[in-house]
Amino acid sequence: MFKRFSITFWATVFVSVVCLSLVGIDVWRSFHARTEQLQEMERQGANLARAMAQQADDTIKAADIALADIVERIETEGQGAQVLARLQPQMRAQVENLPQLVGLFVYDEHGRWVVNSRGVLSQAYNNADREYFIYHRSHPQRGPHVGLPVISRSTGKWIMPVSRRLDKPDGSFGGVVLATLDIDYFRRFYESFDLGARGAVALLSSDGVLLLRQPFDSTRVGSSMRDSDLFRHYSRLSGPARVGNAFFHSFHDDEVRLNSFRPLEHYPLFVTAALSRDEMLERWRRDTFTRSIGVVVLAAFIGFFGKRLVDQIKLRAQAEAELRVARDALESANRTLERQAMSDGLTGLANRRQFDVTLGNEFSRAMRHQDTLAFIMIDVDYFKQYNDLYGHSAGDEVLRAVSKLIRALTPKRPGDLSARYGGEEIGILLPNTGIEGARAVVERIRAAVENLQMPHSGSPFGLVTLSAGVATISPQRGVHESAMLVEAADKALYAAKSAGRNQVCLA
Repeated sequence: MFKRFSITFWATVFVSVVCLSLVGIDVWRSFHARTEQLQEMERQGANLARAMAQQADDTIKAADIALADIVERIETEGQGAQVLARLQPQMRAQVENLPQLVGLFVYDEHGRWVVNSRGVLSQAYNNADREYFIYHRSHPQRGPHVGLPVISRSTGKWIMPVSRRLDKPDGSFGGVVLATLDIDYFRRFYESFDLGARGAVALLSSDGVLLLRQPFDSTRVGSSMRDSDLFRHYSRLSGPARVGNAFFHSFHDDEVRLNSFRPLEHYPLFVTAALSRDEMLERWRRDTFTRSIGVVVLAAFIGFFGKRLVDQIKLRAQAEAELRVARDALESANRTLERQAMSDGLTGLANRRQFDVTLGNEFSRAMRHQDTLAFIMIDVDYFKQYNDLYGHSAGDEVLRAVSKLIRALTPKRPGDLSARYGGEEIGILLPNTGIEGARAVVERIRAAVENLQMPHSGSPFGLVTLSAGVATISPQRGVHESAMLVEAADKALYAAKSAGRNQVCLA
């Protein structure tokens, strides 16, 4: 059959196939690049939402702790002149120590000032008409209440009220204790994010009221977003499903954005980080256009010079031999680069890329075989202080020493993996391992690092130490995701740090 057609015919077929393949590969690469760009948007948005939720939760919690202390003092000691005289300096000190606080106030059951952090009592202001005052007067619950943003009557600034109810000895309504949070404190934090030219972040109440949006517009503060696609989608979710990503048309400017939303852990609020789809894909479109022009030009050149292929048939054998050599060299170089790309140059451990791949594989394997998968998150205590005191070169030596111990003390089974997760954080993945087994492994590592006796004057222990969080999961299809294991270990690590460091906490 091959002899029935001339070499020119086969050359034409070959050139046509090559041109079509180039176009097809370019289309596939463009689609794949777009998918990766959108995935990167999701990761960025999720990280932004996580940071915003944590900041808002911590900010409100600090104010709520101050409120709870004031409520306990007044309900225990009463509202005598001596009690209030002792309480007022403490309130002022708490405001000075917490930059997010504008002021702390105590109102009686009629909305009149009893005591405040400023030390000035003026009966010109009565807050009985405020939303939070009305709420506590009609609700006997003792928990905190996050009210709608208002303009302070005493300072003229936008504030977010956080309040608790005061009860009289007989349990009746006795007033309100109020902390006013500075809206600008949240704005400054949100302004630190790189959202692009058309990105936005927002803090909303769980009933759809906009508390703050960046870019800031004072006319929208306190407005309802119940009719927005974002809130309708969020309100249909519950539990862990309330954390997610979705594309919506903006309620404010109709821009299509990828919204990453997450509720606060302790308060009825949620945050959203919205990145403009068009803006994020603008570079992809530009690169795709440039590359497509190049492919078209290349295909034209191949077609033009394809006719001359017959004249070069005698040199084909030599060219094929050279191509094989080049291909082998390229494959060898690619294998070398791939090995380098999967390890961390400083510690010699696996890098984040290899960890993500291995976690996905082992999570799927554990799901298929109904096994347990353990993950350990390790963090060097007070590492920033160590770098500040001894220099980054010394900090790198600490990471190398810790990584060397981890390699020596972790199991060497198939699937076990130690990886530099990021900065001074190191993750250890242990398939088919229970939580006690994982704790035994990390306790050996923690004790070994402590026994190295590496001096650290910036640590209360005087030595370089580790904190670690341990989590295990027996994954079930459709219920669990690999990120849940990492998040659980990270929360356990945070608990270990909060409990004093140099210890291991279990999720």
